[in-house]
Amino acid sequence: MVASVTFGVGSLVWVEDPDVAWIDGEVISVNGEDIKVLCTSGKTVVVKSSNVYAKDSEAPPCGVDDMTKLAYLHEPGVLQNLKSRYDINEIYTYTGNILIAVNPFQRLPHLYNSHMMSQYKGAAFGELSPHPFAVADAAYRLMMNEGVSQSILVSGESGAGKTESTKSLMQYLAFMGGRSATEERTVEQQVLDSNPVLEAFGNAKTLRNNNSSRFGKFVEIQFDQRGRISGAAIRTYLLERSRVCQVSDPERNYHCFYMLCAAPPEEIKKYKLENPRSFHYLNQSNCFELNGVDESKEYLATRKAMDTVGISSEDQDAIFRVIAAILHLGNIEFVKGKEFDSSMPKDEKSWFHLRAAAELFMCDEKSLVDSLCKRVIVTRDETITKELDPEAATASRDALAKTVYSRLFDW
Repeated sequence: MVASVTFGVGSLVWVEDPDVAWIDGEVISVNGEDIKVLCTSGKTVVVKSSNVYAKDSEAPPCGVDDMTKLAYLHEPGVLQNLKSRYDINEIYTYTGNILIAVNPFQRLPHLYNSHMMSQYKGAAFGELSPHPFAVADAAYRLMMNEGVSQSILVSGESGAGKTESTKSLMQYLAFMGGRSATEERTVEQQVLDSNPVLEAFGNAKTLRNNNSSRFGKFVEIQFDQRGRISGAAIRTYLLERSRVCQVSDPERNYHCFYMLCAAPPEEIKKYKLENPRSFHYLNQSNCFELNGVDESKEYLATRKAMDTVGISSEDQDAIFRVIAAILHLGNIEFVKGKEFDSSMPKDEKSWFHLRAAAELFMCDEKSLVDSLCKRVIVTRDETITKELDPEAATASRDALAKTVYSRLFDW
């Protein structure tokens, strides 16, 4: 389609630019396949006609809300439209029935309140401004009218806003499937409160995103014949296990570790915790705090959300005991033991953390030492115990930490 466009002197076009991706300009001469363009930046470039894209001179300066309305649906046209809308805080744009979201990197609470949800309730798709609520409403209406399950796919690169978009969709579906003010609203509240719980244990700060989901998830919300939420299930996939024991600067480990280190004093004492900077699994990076985030408040909010989703106080205590045990596990260092190629905890500090981990795991101290410093090989005829050198024991320690955390997350 693009190749069939003929450019003449005076044509408005887009050409590639190494600094800003695409830049617009005007054709000032044409010599066969070579086209000379005077860019709006003031520079002149000569490019092949196959690398030149027509610019829509009649496109509104604020962009269009549905990109199927664009005269030219090519990369520079799409990007320019998204930029024009982003500049006026219009972060959502349709392409047919697909919603494109551009992360605003700021809170826009007016876009997600109950008044806004009421506006989209029952509105025809495309009647109002593009919004996740419109997508959720269309799916809800199709489910109710046709009695067929619906799927909404949220995809994008890291930091694009997938987690927040998913939360907006769940918020609207909980609003539509909720009970009246006189009835209990436990089920839909459990659906919404599952988000902060998952984020505490499955999200972390990365280079591009302070709250990056380090796992995939499939959220299933069930409705009864009256359109009310009757249940929900969340399946998680491919947790980034390596982050538990390896963190690059300036990223962070999973949020729950920092939250627990900011817990009330009695819990800090119970779990034998210290400042996050003192734990090997956290101090590999120099980033310990997030701007605008109070870890102590986040810890209490997570505990409250866990109450709502039905996790008992006993189970919560067990969960955070495991989290604390993993931190202690990471502080165990090894030196050569008395036997050939054997190992043992390095010093009294390592023994302290080993005893703390064993106590929190509720296991025998010697059993934990053996599991870290020895490998058991079971053959058809016998069981062989092999001593591990300090390097192998350290690898065994990290493998145990990753496995335990992964099992906890799956639970």
